[in-house]
Amino acid sequence: MAMKRFALLLLLFCCLHQYTFAQNRQLQKTDSVLTLVKQKFERKNAGELYALTGDKFKAALSLLAFQQVCSQQLFPLGGIKSSILISFQNNNLATYKLQFEAVTMQFLLSLDQFNKIEVFLFQPLKDTSIKKIQKAATDNKLASVIDKKVDTVARDYIQKTNTVGLSIGVIKNGALNIYNYGETVKENRKLPTGNIIFEIGSITKTFTATLLAWYVNEGKAKLTDPITKYLPDSVAANPQLKNVTLLSLSNHTSGLPRLPENLNAQVPNDRENPYKNYTRQLLFSYLKRCRLNTDAGKTYSYSNLGVGLLGVILEKISGKTYEQMVLEVICNPLLMRNTAQHLSRIQNDRFTTVYDDNGMLTPAWDFDALAACGSLRSSVSDMAAFIKANLNSDGSKLSKAFDLTHQITFKNSDTEIGLGWHIIKVAGVDYTFHNGGTYGSSSFLAFNREKQLAVIVLSNASESTDAMGADLIKKLQ
Repeated sequence: MAMKRFALLLLLFCCLHQYTFAQNRQLQKTDSVLTLVKQKFERKNAGELYALTGDKFKAALSLLAFQQVCSQQLFPLGGIKSSILISFQNNNLATYKLQFEAVTMQFLLSLDQFNKIEVFLFQPLKDTSIKKIQKAATDNKLASVIDKKVDTVARDYIQKTNTVGLSIGVIKNGALNIYNYGETVKENRKLPTGNIIFEIGSITKTFTATLLAWYVNEGKAKLTDPITKYLPDSVAANPQLKNVTLLSLSNHTSGLPRLPENLNAQVPNDRENPYKNYTRQLLFSYLKRCRLNTDAGKTYSYSNLGVGLLGVILEKISGKTYEQMVLEVICNPLLMRNTAQHLSRIQNDRFTTVYDDNGMLTPAWDFDALAACGSLRSSVSDMAAFIKANLNSDGSKLSKAFDLTHQITFKNSDTEIGLGWHIIKVAGVDYTFHNGGTYGSSSFLAFNREKQLAVIVLSNASESTDAMGADLIKKLQ
């Protein structure tokens, strides 16, 4: 079976990792749709299956093409005998183990805001039980209780065959401990250090939120400002945008979709580096005609597009590039020397090689117009400086900006969010949180001011670090 071609036909999901830790209500909705999918499979009815999909799926794959895929590749597998949930990432993407009559497969399923299918992808089942034969190197001395707890959790991750290198930072009561595992490049036998640089993906959004808070505190913008105030007249003329505010871009209530529909219309288009050639011209062209998925300010729906647009607006407010703002407002005051969008030659020598979810080499991501949603690269030592500054208020302008980002701006039964930062519960305790991921990296960041506890995890593999981060918190709090 031409599985690679099949995946390209059905995979309609391309974004940075988002808010994680499954929320039962959304998972229940996804499970309900899976039940319907199994029923349609039993009847071998491609038309009824297609009726379960949303507009984005249908725009990418016609009914005729879908019917051909079903008849030629799916229905020959036989009926679905059983299903087991493997994971539920980002409160959105469910992965199931499906036992067909002929074969066992991995099935990825997610829903859009109307509970219609957005991702519908079958893959060969990954065998996660296989581990590396040789024990991965580490600088963890196993001398303290914390050292041993970290090692217990880290080992399960780093011994997977599709992971390579790992840097962990633990801040507890003001003390920082850094632990490194694995390699910076496969088989180079070079252990990461606190200054080795990783992609941090969507954790970039917390920097963007800090910049927004900074300029609001400086009186140069208001959270309630409509975005049309800062957009070209030809874009601002779109009536769909009139109620979208700076706040709604930062807390994912703008109503804008996760990604712009013309993201893949780039010339040239790089599927392994999807944001690289997405220019401001393409962004404005899309915004001129876009329609919101929901009314602005009413519904939480994670949007890389929204935060990317916020960065463009902050550039207009400040008169500086996104990277200049990050360096001048955040990195320089905190002496963060390893954090940037574009790495210097010296920094690039410390940048890890990155690997996809199969452990294969893949390009690091580059960004143009949407830089503010995921472009930054950093080290565990720099991220520790960033989090220490978030943990402790000192009355400085930057500290006041951090404080503003922590204030809750939207809350419902599923979601609680400040500016950029999400609030999650780990073992019943609230943590300020964000994670990140590209095709070749995964990152996790969470802290609690009252407990003076923070956990940072950076990996140069796509394999999610979320479960490891949560487990670390449980063992350390």
